[in-house]
This record gives sequence, structure tokens and C-alpha cells, in this order.
Amino acid sequence: MSRTRQAEWVKKAFESLQEDLRTRLVSSDPVISKKEDRWSREEGGGGRTLAFEQGSLMEKGGVNFSDVHGKNLPPSATQGRPELEGASFRAMGVSVVFHPDNPHLPTSHANVRYFEAYPREGESIWWFGGGFDLTPYYPVMDDVVFWHEQAKIVCDKYGAEHYQRFKKWCDEYFYLPHRKETRGVGGLFFDDYHEGSFDRSLAFTQDVGKTFGDAYFEILERGKNKSFTKEEKTFQRYRRGRYVEFNLVYDRGTHFGLQSGGRTESILMSLPPDVEWTYGWQPAKGSEEEKLYKGFLRPRDWLGLE
Repeated sequence: MSRTRQAEWVKKAFESLQEDLRTRLVSSDPVISKKEDRWSREEGGGGRTLAFEQGSLMEKGGVNFSDVHGKNLPPSATQGRPELEGASFRAMGVSVVFHPDNPHLPTSHANVRYFEAYPREGESIWWFGGGFDLTPYYPVMDDVVFWHEQAKIVCDKYGAEHYQRFKKWCDEYFYLPHRKETRGVGGLFFDDYHEGSFDRSLAFTQDVGKTFGDAYFEILERGKNKSFTKEEKTFQRYRRGRYVEFNLVYDRGTHFGLQSGGRTESILMSLPPDVEWTYGWQPAKGSEEEKLYKGFLRPRDWLGLE
């Protein structure tokens, strides 16, 4: 299959995922404010940003598609492939983040991406990446287990070791060393993925995107009617600070977007709308907040596989 034809198949699949997630969100939150923004990039390519805010369910969300190309792969894209440093490239992806209003509903993020690099004339190297993760404030164990069960189901279709490998990678990736805690309860993370044929690699990436939508909107449906207090909302804003810290300090996707001259407004759309940093805060002993810290912000075998 030609380079151009491969990329067009991916573009069609990713645009379909973006539209499916948009439809799911609007269906679950009909009053949400919506903004669509199509943009172009000076060096090449562009994208479609779908921004959401002030819904009855979702305080802020975004589902972005981008398809960009350039003359030099940024450092964030060549960490595992130093031989491609300086190669021209085409990069495509869908990036999703949802920040519910209710602190009893988890924030979640998903991403699928595709790269083509052209180190020499007539040569092209391709790979996929992606995954999804869950960031609860008042976690429900049944939801966390369900999240990982769905992750394992989609992985098992493509490889017996996929879930354990990509779950571990997610735990390691979404980790804040300066806080000594994970961002949430994990999920899947994979990169440099080109196992089997192009068609099979694309199918796995598509299924990961679909699984994210199925699992996350099921969790929202389960908990959307829970009441919450002013104090719980304050704790949510405090914990959202960890999300900001990770995205700005460690996230490779954010770094790639900024290093490649991407559209800042879209890149930083993943940040929550309202955040607090409180000096020296500690959870009260025996509180629900302490349960998050003691039981959930570290890598765990949620499915009892080890």
C-alpha cells in the first residue's frame, strides 16, 4: 500500500472516531456549549478542534483532530527513535479530554496517533500510538475494575501480552515523579506500535479509541446523578492541579505540539477550567480524600492477574 493511501485510511478512521465521540458527548449532555474550529498550520497541515464547556454533565471537554507535516521531527517524537532525528514527517491524531463538573465523575483522556517519517528520499517508516487513562477524585472500585476489564478485552484480541505491557507502560508514563504518585488509575499507553501488518496495527488503534468511548460513557452514566458538596468540588479543583502539572511538565503530546509549531489554543485545550493549588494540603485521616491517596494513586493489579 502506498504511503499516501495508508495515511488517507488513517485520516478517515481518525475523523470517524472524532465524530463518534462528539455525537456521544452531545447526546449525553444536550445543553453543552459547542465550538468548532477548523485551522491550518503554516508549515503544513491543519485540523479540526471541537471544544465543549458549561454543560450539565461536562464542565469542559475537547475532541481534537490534527494532520500536520513538517521538515524536522521534534525531539519529543524521536525519544525512542534517535535515528529519525531531523527527518521530515507527517503526524496525525485524535486527542480527547473530558473534565466533568461533578467531582464524583472522573476526568479522562484518550489519544490515538499515527506517524510517518521520511529519513531518506523514497523511504518511509510508520508507527501508531495511543491509549486512555482515568483520573478519579472520589474513585469507585467497580468503575476502576470495569475500566481495566475493557482495556484487557480490547488488548486480548491482538496479543496475549498486550494488556500487561501497555498497562505497565501507562502506569509508568502517567506518573509525577515530583509528587511520587500516578496521575490516576491508569489504563493503556502504547507507542512505536507496528506489530503485524499495517491493517492490523490500524485496527488495534481504532479499537482502542472505540473502547475508550464505550467504557467512559458507561462510567459517566453510572454516576451522573450523584450529589456533591462544596468541599468535594474544592478537592476536585485541588487534584486538577496534578493534571496541569503533568501535561505541562511531562506530557510528550503537549511537548510535540508546542515543539512542532502547533496551534497553542488546541494543544492547551486539555487543561481544566478551574484549578487550585493549596500550600501544604493533607487529607484528613480516615476521609474519602485519604482513600484516594492511600489506595489508588499507585500502580496496582486491578484485575488480580499477578
